[in-house]
Amino acid sequence: MDAKLTLKLDKVVIEKAKKYAASHKRSLSRMIEAYLKTLIENEKTRSDEGIEISPFVKSLKTGVKIPADYDYKKAYGDYLSEKYK
Repeated sequence: MDAKLTLKLDKVVIEKAKKYAASHKRSLSRMIEAYLKTLIENEKTRSDEGIEISPFVKSLKTGVKIPADYDYKKAYGDYLSEKYK
């Protein structure tokens, strides 16, 4: 359920935010809502796990499972050997 919220902000900030939102084809309200959700989720993450993971890092998740015995140094060495044959 949506509810109305009134904010007092600097006029310059409002105008720049409106332009930014329009350039990303989003409403300023939805953009602010997304930002507030991010703050809330980060707070939950911080209190649950003791560390903060940024939304950008979370977006990098690929779902690829790496074996526990994976030797990344050997794999990188093999890659470099192949690259510079």
